Amino acid sequence: MTAGTGRRASPARVLLAKPGLDGHDRGVHVVARALRDAGFEVIYTGLRSTPEQIVRGAVDEDVDVIGLSILSGVHLPVTAEVLEALRREEVSIPVVVGGTIGPRDARALREMGVADVFPTGSPRRELVDRLRRLVDEWPAPSAAGGAGAGMA
Repeated sequence: MTAGTGRRASPARVLLAKPGLDGHDRGVHVVARALRDAGFEVIYTGLRSTPEQIVRGAVDEDVDVIGLSILSGVHLPVTAEVLEALRREEVSIPVVVGGTIGPRDARALREMGVADVFPTGSPRRELVDRLRRLVDEWPAPSAAGGAGAGMA
């Protein structure tokens, strides 16, 4: 099964990362398994990735989506650093964030440019469906006016 149903023939590629000092990785492993089972190709960077390592890995692996798993409460500043690193590299890769995130912070993440937010306990089927839609609908760099298009 192919993860995306839109313009791509190959499986969608998702980079999952645990930025900062957060050492709780059970949830990201559950997400990785759900995405793989749904036909996504998953690259997991492991624990304690820096924003620069995440973006470099995403560019090197030519991923369609970056997923950040953050349970430590630092989702706002760390996500801002990842988005800034993407801007510096002039690449347009949607970022989704999952973890312990309340409604106010979810709004703030979306306002800073995050494509989607998945609070702890989000149903796996919903996560898969929303990521498929995101991959299908995110503007390709050539269609969106070049590198960096689509970044907030």
